[in-house]
Amino acid sequence: MTELAIADRTLPAGDRITDDELRTRCARPAFGRVLTEHMVSLRWTVDRGWHDAEVVPYGPLSVDPAMVGLHYGQVVFEGMKAFRHADGHAVLFRPHDHGARFADSARRLAMPELPVDTFVAAARALVRADERWVPFEPARSLYLRPIMFATDPVLALAPGREYRFLLLAMVTENFFGADSPPVSVWASTRYSRAAPGGTGGAKCAGNYAPAFLAQQEAAEHGCQQVVWLDAAEHRWVEEMGGMNIFWVHVQGEETTLVTPPLTGTLLPGVTRRSLLTLARDEGFRVEERPVALDDWQRLTETGAFAEAFACGTAAAVTPIGRVVAEGREWTVGDGTAGPVSARMRTALTDVQRGLVPDRHGWLVNAAPDESKGGFLTFG
Repeated sequence: MTELAIADRTLPAGDRITDDELRTRCARPAFGRVLTEHMVSLRWTVDRGWHDAEVVPYGPLSVDPAMVGLHYGQVVFEGMKAFRHADGHAVLFRPHDHGARFADSARRLAMPELPVDTFVAAARALVRADERWVPFEPARSLYLRPIMFATDPVLALAPGREYRFLLLAMVTENFFGADSPPVSVWASTRYSRAAPGGTGGAKCAGNYAPAFLAQQEAAEHGCQQVVWLDAAEHRWVEEMGGMNIFWVHVQGEETTLVTPPLTGTLLPGVTRRSLLTLARDEGFRVEERPVALDDWQRLTETGAFAEAFACGTAAAVTPIGRVVAEGREWTVGDGTAGPVSARMRTALTDVQRGLVPDRHGWLVNAAPDESKGGFLTFG
């Protein structure tokens, strides 16, 4: 396709919120609560393909009650982040990889694929429009939420022929808090997240609402998150909530990071892929292999699994301190963040924030040099 221009329909300077209002909104940015002033919008139809790309003020939508996405769940989304570097630049972390995964999710739900270059251009356009929202605080970032849904008002059970893409942004701390303290997790044997041949490998809206009941069950057992097991046997660990999972396997002088393989039933995390690369850079071995829940307990109790952590765009690297299952529970290590988890978290965030060289080409500058200046520090 030819390059798609993104029209600038941003708010005039006089209509934007004041610096004081911005500081107030961002004083305590709970995840998902502090949305910025603009969003990117694109449309797709069978006849025209992608068109009407524009940056517009954030606001409510007008949709038809018979919209296909509302009734039949043709909805996919993504999550990625922009970070502030010390020199004032705002950068996107691995936006091309997120764009490719967004396209994969769309393909799985018989939706049109947004070209990756257009996806990245949309992200850059939104960060430029709302650049003063990108925080300087090390524990904060700008989280971007792309979403696409079928919009045609037809209740026939068939894929849509019209779609809307939106890109939103919000100021946030890490998902579990600024310091990402160790979390307790509940291993669910009653519910399943995904099955072979299903949509576990896609980031579609329909994967998340069915998880709410299991999340409530986890809370009833004093846990912050759910550990999902395979649907057939409820034996093999797959992922945690909306995050991937790693174990730190210690054998003598050798340390190996272990994570479940991508079988199509768990999400291929961009953070997961980043940590596999960074672990090798740090001198660790890596293994992608199945781990049974019973083996997690046994290897933890023998000391072989010295640590465990979750990872994802929102969670970064979050240690797991305690595991609860039906009729049993165990503490991982001493229940606190272990040294390897901390080292991997530092390796990841140092790249994201420009504190070390970007050896793998993961960062994309979100705004031109001349836009620097006038930034705010929230707190």
